[in-house]
Amino acid sequence: MKILILCTGNSCRSQMAEGFLKAMNPAYEIYSAGTNPSSEVHQKAIEVMREMAVDISESRPKNVENFLDKTFDYVITVCGEAKESCPTFTGQVYKRLHIGFDDPAEATGTEEEIYAVFRRVGDEIKRDFEEFYGQLV
Repeated sequence: MKILILCTGNSCRSQMAEGFLKAMNPAYEIYSAGTNPSSEVHQKAIEVMREMAVDISESRPKNVENFLDKTFDYVITVCGEAKESCPTFTGQVYKRLHIGFDDPAEATGTEEEIYAVFRRVGDEIKRDFEEFYGQLV
Protein backbone atom coordinates (compact mmCIF):
# COMPACT_ATOMS: atom_id res chain seq x y z
CA MET A 1 0.00 0.00 0.00
CA LYS A 2 1.43 3.36 -1.05
CA ILE A 3 -0.24 6.52 0.32
CA LEU A 4 0.47 10.25 -0.08
CA ILE A 5 -1.06 12.68 2.41
CA LEU A 6 -1.29 16.20 1.09
CA CYS A 7 -1.86 19.59 2.70
CA THR A 8 -0.65 23.10 2.05
CA GLY A 9 2.40 23.60 4.29
CA ASN A 10 3.21 19.97 5.17
CA SER A 11 4.10 21.20 8.65
CA CYS A 12 1.25 19.89 10.85
CA ARG A 13 -1.77 17.89 9.67
CA SER A 14 -0.20 15.85 6.89
CA GLN A 15 2.89 15.15 9.00
CA MET A 16 0.71 13.99 11.90
CA ALA A 17 -1.37 11.75 9.63
CA GLU A 18 1.78 10.29 8.07
CA GLY A 19 3.14 9.55 11.54
CA PHE A 20 -0.04 7.81 12.67
CA LEU A 21 -0.32 5.67 9.52
CA LYS A 22 3.34 4.65 9.71
CA ALA A 23 2.80 3.64 13.34
CA MET A 24 -0.30 1.61 12.38
CA ASN A 25 1.49 -0.32 9.65
CA PRO A 26 5.24 0.15 9.12
CA ALA A 27 5.05 -2.03 5.99
CA TYR A 28 3.01 0.61 4.17
CA GLU A 29 4.79 3.28 2.13
CA ILE A 30 3.45 6.51 3.63
CA TYR A 31 4.50 9.96 2.44
CA SER A 32 3.32 13.48 3.06
CA ALA A 33 3.83 16.65 1.07
CA GLY A 34 2.59 20.20 0.67
CA THR A 35 1.41 22.33 -2.21
CA ASN A 36 3.38 25.20 -0.64
CA PRO A 37 5.68 23.52 1.90
CA SER A 38 6.89 25.27 5.03
CA SER A 39 10.54 25.37 5.98
CA GLU A 40 10.09 22.98 8.93
CA VAL A 41 7.62 20.81 10.78
CA HIS A 42 5.76 22.83 13.43
CA GLN A 43 7.37 22.30 16.83
CA LYS A 44 4.02 21.97 18.58
CA ALA A 45 3.00 19.20 16.16
CA ILE A 46 6.20 17.35 17.02
CA GLU A 47 5.58 17.78 20.75
CA VAL A 48 1.91 16.74 20.63
CA MET A 49 2.75 13.68 18.53
CA ARG A 50 5.47 12.75 21.04
CA GLU A 51 2.78 12.90 23.76
CA MET A 52 0.80 10.45 21.60
CA ALA A 53 3.82 8.10 21.36
CA VAL A 54 4.60 8.89 17.69
CA ASP A 55 7.94 10.47 16.77
CA ILE A 56 7.89 12.86 13.80
CA SER A 57 10.91 14.88 14.95
CA GLU A 58 13.03 13.77 11.96
CA SER A 59 10.34 14.63 9.40
CA ARG A 60 10.82 17.48 6.95
CA PRO A 61 8.29 19.27 4.71
CA LYS A 62 8.36 18.13 1.10
CA ASN A 63 6.94 19.62 -2.08
CA VAL A 64 4.18 17.68 -3.81
CA GLU A 65 6.01 18.27 -7.10
CA ASN A 66 8.48 15.56 -5.99
CA PHE A 67 5.66 12.99 -6.11
CA LEU A 68 3.65 13.91 -9.22
CA ASP A 69 5.12 11.15 -11.40
CA LYS A 70 4.71 8.42 -8.75
CA THR A 71 1.97 5.82 -8.44
CA PHE A 72 -0.17 5.81 -5.28
CA ASP A 73 -2.99 3.66 -4.03
CA TYR A 74 -4.36 6.74 -2.26
CA VAL A 75 -3.77 10.48 -2.34
CA ILE A 76 -5.48 11.96 0.70
CA THR A 77 -5.91 15.71 1.17
CA VAL A 78 -6.26 16.89 4.76
CA CYS A 79 -7.04 20.56 4.14
CA GLY A 80 -9.49 22.34 1.89
CA GLU A 81 -6.85 24.43 0.14
CA ALA A 82 -4.87 21.36 -0.89
CA LYS A 83 -8.08 19.68 -2.04
CA GLU A 84 -8.89 22.67 -4.25
CA SER A 85 -5.35 23.06 -5.60
CA CYS A 86 -4.38 19.39 -5.82
CA PRO A 87 -2.13 19.13 -8.86
CA THR A 88 -2.45 16.65 -11.67
CA PHE A 89 -0.42 13.51 -11.13
CA THR A 90 1.26 11.96 -14.15
CA GLY A 91 1.72 8.76 -12.15
CA GLN A 92 -1.32 6.62 -11.47
CA VAL A 93 -3.52 7.46 -8.48
CA TYR A 94 -6.06 4.75 -7.79
CA LYS A 95 -8.15 6.64 -5.23
CA ARG A 96 -8.38 10.23 -4.03
CA LEU A 97 -9.91 11.06 -0.67
CA HIS A 98 -10.43 14.18 1.38
CA ILE A 99 -10.32 13.90 5.16
CA GLY A 100 -10.25 17.53 6.32
CA PHE A 101 -9.07 19.03 9.61
CA ASP A 102 -8.71 22.49 11.11
CA ASP A 103 -5.21 23.96 10.81
CA PRO A 104 -3.72 24.00 14.32
CA ALA A 105 -0.96 26.34 13.12
CA GLU A 106 -3.62 29.05 12.88
CA ALA A 107 -4.62 28.67 16.55
CA THR A 108 -4.43 31.81 18.66
CA GLY A 109 -4.56 32.50 22.38
CA THR A 110 -2.37 31.47 25.27
CA GLU A 111 0.20 28.71 24.89
CA GLU A 112 -2.18 26.41 26.75
CA GLU A 113 -5.04 27.25 24.37
CA ILE A 114 -2.84 26.73 21.32
CA TYR A 115 -1.61 23.36 22.60
CA ALA A 116 -5.24 22.40 23.25
CA VAL A 117 -6.02 22.99 19.56
CA PHE A 118 -3.01 20.92 18.48
CA ARG A 119 -4.10 18.10 20.81
CA ARG A 120 -7.71 18.23 19.58
CA VAL A 121 -6.64 18.13 15.93
CA GLY A 122 -4.16 15.36 16.70
CA ASP A 123 -6.93 13.32 18.34
CA GLU A 124 -9.20 13.92 15.32
CA ILE A 125 -6.47 12.91 12.85
CA LYS A 126 -5.73 9.76 14.85
CA ARG A 127 -9.43 8.85 15.04
CA ASP A 128 -10.14 9.44 11.35
CA PHE A 129 -7.01 7.70 10.09
CA GLU A 130 -7.63 4.72 12.38
CA GLU A 131 -11.07 4.50 10.76
CA PHE A 132 -9.50 4.80 7.29
CA TYR A 133 -6.93 2.13 8.14
CA GLY A 134 -9.65 -0.14 9.51
CA GLN A 135 -11.40 0.01 6.14
CA LEU A 136 -8.18 -1.01 4.37
CA VAL A 137 -7.57 -4.18 6.39
